[in-house]
Amino acid sequence: MKRFNNLTFACMLTFLGLTASYAQDWADLNRFKEENSKIPSAIENEDRIVFMGNSITIGWLNNRPEFFEGKPYINRGISGQTTPQMLVRFRQDVINLNPKVVVLLAGTNDIAGNTGPSTIDMIMDNIKGMSEMAQANDIKIILSSTLPAYDYPWKPGLEPSGKIIELNKLIKEYAALNNHIYLDYFSAMVNDRNGLPKKYAEDEVHPTIEGYKVMEPLVEAAIKEALKN
Repeated sequence: MKRFNNLTFACMLTFLGLTASYAQDWADLNRFKEENSKIPSAIENEDRIVFMGNSITIGWLNNRPEFFEGKPYINRGISGQTTPQMLVRFRQDVINLNPKVVVLLAGTNDIAGNTGPSTIDMIMDNIKGMSEMAQANDIKIILSSTLPAYDYPWKPGLEPSGKIIELNKLIKEYAALNNHIYLDYFSAMVNDRNGLPKKYAEDEVHPTIEGYKVMEPLVEAAIKEALKN
């Protein structure tokens, strides 16, 4: 029988513990549980906005905190997340916070296969599910285009750019059919190989400060439009 030293055994226990924890909270429902409990109820004229997404969304808060300061904006991005995980936590991290508008930015991690293989139809089903939940609770939804990506540094060789274009086409069509707002970051940021230029994303996926500065007036215009309706 193979013998394990104490360090190896400790590492195995840590790995098993992390794996069990992930399996029990696959959607990371505990990430914002405490913060959500401390948020006061929305007042009548408060234009509360929730930003729902992945690392691009939470990176926005981390890299450009001044964009969120002094505004009724709540950031609920979790790094690495896919649309099925967001769908699971959508009630607690969006609906229960009683916003007027939710800005959804999602899909690239599904294409990367972060939680297993996903088809474009599977991604759209989850986006539709979140949209329907928002609509049923009188929350306006802004459906953001997935940002351009020529390749993923953590999973090279997947050639995601064509899939992103296809996904964005379906998001735009769905938004038009259901009177949702389509927020087109893609067209404002894409380069000649259907990726993100280095000035907007050093790793060609996650926006730099300059990348977020391109996104900010676009989302502000979309929020203004949503609040008018």
